[in-house]
Amino acid sequence: MIRVHNLIKNFGEFQAVRDISFEVAKGEIFAFLGPNGAGKTTTIKMLTTLLTPTGGKVEIDGLDPATHQEEVRKRFGIVFQDPSLDSELTAYENMDLHGVLYGVPRKLRHARTETLLKLFELWERRKDQVKNFSGGMKRRLEIARGLLHTPKILFLDEPTLGLDPQSRNQLWTHVKHLNETEQVTVFLTTHYMEEADRVAHRIAVIDHGRLVAQGASRELKQQSNTQTLEEAFLALTGTTIRDESSTPADQMRQIAKMWQVKR
Repeated sequence: MIRVHNLIKNFGEFQAVRDISFEVAKGEIFAFLGPNGAGKTTTIKMLTTLLTPTGGKVEIDGLDPATHQEEVRKRFGIVFQDPSLDSELTAYENMDLHGVLYGVPRKLRHARTETLLKLFELWERRKDQVKNFSGGMKRRLEIARGLLHTPKILFLDEPTLGLDPQSRNQLWTHVKHLNETEQVTVFLTTHYMEEADRVAHRIAVIDHGRLVAQGASRELKQQSNTQTLEEAFLALTGTTIRDESSTPADQMRQIAKMWQVKR
């Protein structure tokens, strides 16, 4: 479903992603882990048409995101780190607007909205404005919205950041259910190692723009001779505290420029 071969992304003289390769199979839950500034978000942006690779090749369901942007966008849903809901609209209105933008027929749009809001336990609050929702409810709504157009792939970039344990557990229960019942391929990033250990079929670890390990959680533990995924992660990436603000200014200017162009 996702194929990445020798992928490179440069921002001026800074190489954010350095010749990485991996594949994600249909129906797989794939965790993409790394410290702050390791290249996770840059990679996701290339997979989701927001950035053009400097080198290498990407395929999403057999299509190149750089040359088939519209077709590729129809094939995935995405939940970004930062909130993207319209807080002045109701839950139902947020879902409906998303369906209109993706060209989902009215009848199907309404049926799919009801199904997803019920699945994520938001149907009873469908007429409430999103600004009155808790953080966990907003996250569930964002994921439900991302699934409205029946994508083959769901990208989740730090989807449970800031949520309490109960909300995190509930959210992953719903995502795993959709993965099992609809065969939705899930590509996720998270800093919660126990989440990746519990839900991911396979894991890739990126550090300083390079892939340093790939495999099932048990394989990464064996490779690093550790007992937990968190210990394996630290053994693979080190214990030095990372600061995203230390990313070169040239890279940040280039990213800002790219966003302006895409808008």
